[in-house]
Amino acid sequence: MSEPTIYNARETAVARASMYVMFTLALIPVQAVALLLRLPLSRRIPLWYHRICCRLLGIRLEVFGRRSRTRPTLFVANHTSYLDIPIYGALIPGSFVAKSEVADWPLFGLLARLQRSVFVDRRIRTSHLQATALGRRLEAGDSMILFPEGTSDDGNHILPFKSSLLSVAEFRVKGEPLMVQPVSLTYSRVDGVPIGRHLRPFYAWYGDMELFGHAAELVGLGRLTVTVSFHPPVTIDQFSSRKALSQHCYEQIVRSHSDALSGRIQPKVGTSGKWDWIRWRSRPRLNDLKGLRRAKKGFASPREKRALARVDSKSAKA
Repeated sequence: MSEPTIYNARETAVARASMYVMFTLALIPVQAVALLLRLPLSRRIPLWYHRICCRLLGIRLEVFGRRSRTRPTLFVANHTSYLDIPIYGALIPGSFVAKSEVADWPLFGLLARLQRSVFVDRRIRTSHLQATALGRRLEAGDSMILFPEGTSDDGNHILPFKSSLLSVAEFRVKGEPLMVQPVSLTYSRVDGVPIGRHLRPFYAWYGDMELFGHAAELVGLGRLTVTVSFHPPVTIDQFSSRKALSQHCYEQIVRSHSDALSGRIQPKVGTSGKWDWIRWRSRPRLNDLKGLRRAKKGFASPREKRALARVDSKSAKA
C-alpha cells in the first residue's frame, strides 16, 4: 500500500516561482519589441501573459457580471495584494494606474512599464496633472484600471475611496462621458475551503510587509479561488458630483466583497469535484452571426453549443 501524498509547500513554491520567472523572462523581450514597433499585439500580450501566470500560480477565477466592452473604460477596483495585478490583467485588456514608487521596484517595475502603466504621485496637489496624463491615454482609446483606495487593504475591509483619484472620471471622450465600471475582488477559498478572517492576510499584502518574503510564502500555498464581480457601468453624468460617483463605486464594491466573504455568492462544485481555471458565472450568449456560422460548421465551443441549444428550445416552444 502506497503512502499518502504529503503536500509540500516548499516544493510547490519553488516549482511555481521557477515557472513564473522563466515564462516572464522569455516574454519580456517579445513585449518590448512589440511596443518598440507599436504593434497591435502589444495590447494583447499582457492579457495572455496574466492568464497564463494565474494558471502557473494556481489561481482559479470565479467571475460574475460582464466586463464593459466600451473603449475606453475606467475600471475602479479594490486592491488587496500584488496578486490583484495578474488577476485583473487576465480579465481586463487595459493598463494600470500605479503609484510612482512601483516604477523603481525590481522586475515588477519593468513589467509595469511593459504594460504601459501610468505612474502617478498620489498627492492631492498633483491630481490635476495626473488626470491630464491619464486623459491622453483615454483619448487614445486605452482602458485604465484604477485603485481609488490609494493603497492595499487587509482583504477583510475595503478602505474609503479617495475621490481625488477619480478626477479622471470627469474626462470626456469625443464629447461623451467616460464609462466607469466598479470591479470587486475577493480572495475566497483555498483548495475549495473558505478562507477565514485570520488566514486572509496570508494573501493580502499591506502595511510594512516585505514584498519578496511574503511572495515566497504565498506561492507555496494551495490552489486559490478568487471571486471577481463586474458591476453595471455608470458615467459621472448620472451623479451630482465626483464624490457621489466615488461613493457609489465604493458601496457597490463593499457590498459585493461582503457577499463573497460571507459565502452568499458561492458557486457550486461540479460532480467531479474539479474546478475550471476560469468560469464566467453570468449567462453565456452566442456571438451573433459569428457564433451561428461556427455552430453550423461544427466548430462551436461548448459554451456556444449550450447557448444555441437554448435558442432552439425557445424557438420550438414559440
